[in-house]
Amino acid sequence: MTRRELESLLLMDKIEEVLITLRRLIRATDLHSKQLVKTAGLTAPQLLLLQAIREHGQVTIGALAKEISLSQATVTTILDRLEKRGLVYRERSSEDKRKVHAYLTEQGAEIIRDAPTPLQEHFVRQFRDLREWEQSMIISSLQRVALMMDAEHIDASPVLDVGDLDRKDSRQLPDQETPKDSEQSDRDNPTADKG
Repeated sequence: MTRRELESLLLMDKIEEVLITLRRLIRATDLHSKQLVKTAGLTAPQLLLLQAIREHGQVTIGALAKEISLSQATVTTILDRLEKRGLVYRERSSEDKRKVHAYLTEQGAEIIRDAPTPLQEHFVRQFRDLREWEQSMIISSLQRVALMMDAEHIDASPVLDVGDLDRKDSRQLPDQETPKDSEQSDRDNPTADKG
């Protein structure tokens, strides 16, 4: 094997290593998102929004948007969905009618108490433990990768999740059963007492 062939092989190994690492990051985010929806019936942005409401108590939509680094329109869309599910409610401020405050319901507090920790919280804890030069290297490397993938101009929020941040969650709350679920359950267990 010539030196050039060996260098080419080593380069291919490095490229493969980078692609595998990128794929692992994408898969980890996707798998965690699916687990969150499966166990809590929430998307990562929904969980982060509920946690922000819990931490601040009475909080305006604008303050929530700033807190979790999402647009006010995205936060409003997510709140609409959470309100329909009975996890939050909104009220106009009694002092300033232009302001609307978001609050957790009992059901909302219960669901976030039992929900798994968002993936980004794990990351943030570990990232904070790194030395400053390590943090800077990671940021620089990731920015370079984004540039190499023509992704530097894509708008993104600091939320580890896949898909649209204001998407509907893909299932009901764990204790809610739709008529369709009930029919499926009856088909799956034909001997069940229909009492």
